[in-house]
Amino acid sequence: MLHLRASTLADTNAIAAALAELSRTGDLIVLAGEMGAGKTAFAKAFGAALGVTEPITSPTYTLVHSYDAGRITLHHADVYRLSTHHEVADLALNELVESDGIVLVEWGDVVGRSLGDHLVVRLEQGATDEPDDVRLITLDATGRAWAVRWERIEAAVTRFAC
Repeated sequence: MLHLRASTLADTNAIAAALAELSRTGDLIVLAGEMGAGKTAFAKAFGAALGVTEPITSPTYTLVHSYDAGRITLHHADVYRLSTHHEVADLALNELVESDGIVLVEWGDVVGRSLGDHLVVRLEQGATDEPDDVRLITLDATGRAWAVRWERIEAAVTRFAC
C-alpha cells in the first residue's frame, strides 16, 4: 500500500497521469472516496494522460461512459446508484476489462472483492485547516497484474509519498 499527498490539483493530476502511463489494456482501477473527494477530477486527468480529448463527465446516471483515446478505450463507470451485486454484474464490467480498454470504476470499493485484479485509488480531502486542493491518496493493489508493476508505480509517484 502506498500513501501519497497531493498538495495541489496539479499534484493529483500528476499522480493520475503517472498511473495512466503504467496502465494497459485490461486494467481495472477502482476510484474510492467520499462525495467531493476528487474521483471524477482524477478520472479526467487520467483520461487526458491517455489521450482522451473530449470532456470526461461523471457517469452517475448513465453508469458507463466510454472514451476513445486513440490506441485504447477508457471506460468510466460509476456504481454509486447501484445497490446490489447483481446490478453491478449487469454492467458487465468484466467484459469491458477484457475488451480493448481500461476501466475506471467510481465507488467500486463497495464491490471490489468481486472485481478480480484491480488497483484501488482512495482519495480523501486533507485536514479541515488545509487548502481545499489537498488530497491524501492511497494506492492498494489486488492481484498479480498489478503486483508485477508495483515497483514501477512506487517509482512513478515517489515524490508524493508521505
